Amino acid sequence: MVRQSTFNRTVKFMLTLCGIWPGASCLLFYRMFWIITMTTALLCNYSYLLTHIYFAELIDLMDCLCIILAHSKVIIKCIIFWLNQRTFMEIQMIITEDWNDCADNDISMRETSKKAKISDRLVNAVIILHTMTIFAYCFGAFFANVDVIDQTTELPHMTKIKLPFRINTQRTYRLLLIVQFLHLILCAWAAGITNILLLTLILHAAGQIEILRYWLTQLASRENKSIAVTMKKIIQKHQKIIHLSENIECLYTYIALLQFVSNTIMICSLGFLIIAAIDSPNATEQIMKSLFFYTITNLEAFIFCFAGEYMSNKGNEIGAAAYNCTWYNLKPKDNRVLLFVILRSQKQLTLTAGKMTNLSLESFTNIMSASGSYLSVLLAMQ
Repeated sequence: MVRQSTFNRTVKFMLTLCGIWPGASCLLFYRMFWIITMTTALLCNYSYLLTHIYFAELIDLMDCLCIILAHSKVIIKCIIFWLNQRTFMEIQMIITEDWNDCADNDISMRETSKKAKISDRLVNAVIILHTMTIFAYCFGAFFANVDVIDQTTELPHMTKIKLPFRINTQRTYRLLLIVQFLHLILCAWAAGITNILLLTLILHAAGQIEILRYWLTQLASRENKSIAVTMKKIIQKHQKIIHLSENIECLYTYIALLQFVSNTIMICSLGFLIIAAIDSPNATEQIMKSLFFYTITNLEAFIFCFAGEYMSNKGNEIGAAAYNCTWYNLKPKDNRVLLFVILRSQKQLTLTAGKMTNLSLESFTNIMSASGSYLSVLLAMQ
């Protein structure tokens, strides 16, 4: 069966679960679920932070801060998607049109399907990695030997929380752990799918750029009558790619800014947790708990920065392909049209963080550098 969409079933299911997929049933129910559960979780996290800020160890406060930032990122990203529902629908329409246009062309279909298959592998890898992270993070709490009756010690939970009620039975405690675990799994999946969706959209745009480049290389070999038709298709395809990139930028620019700021803090905090846990009695458990979390936080920052760099480089290839084609064999009127393609491609396709700075691999280097500086300060305070 020939594939007809960039989005696979996993993406559609997860976006529906997050209340993002347009036209999904029970959309309002999913959104209310996320608002209520995330607000409750954040209130419990903030309550712990405020009640323990003066006497808890720094390592516990950093752990709580990381969870607060992770939860905040998830709900803010969902809200941004909800507010930009129309933009996401436009992106879907453009992608659907691209797949329809490819139906009659084997080369175009092969290139578009190739990018979609790469996206599928990335989606599966990210979901698996986020699931492993939650298992590693919750492993210690699940198998801890806890005496619920002893009120002199604080019960360990999946995350650092302060509950508004007292737990008196082992069954209630285990039920709470299961609820926390399921909530963390959903949060991890939501964070992973909203991040990898960016790469999915960027890869689709890259596939359309490859198709456009192929058309440019074959331009001079066509007959005179078909050159005008091909030039029209090239201009329309180029405009559609630009419109798609602008919609992706509109959808993700403030999410990228959120990632840029929060990931800088989280990377240095998690790095501190890993280093501080080396000399602790339960060093293996603490390091495993934080190491996967540290890995996916770095991965999130890298995904956004790589997507910006990749989009910019692919956009520059359009002008290079137009210049490298055998334009000297074309008529002057066709050359003039080709010149506009070169001129327009000089305006880069970019992904920005809050429309303030372009995302690139240099930006990722800056994030790691800033995180390392903050980490040095935290180690000095320890």
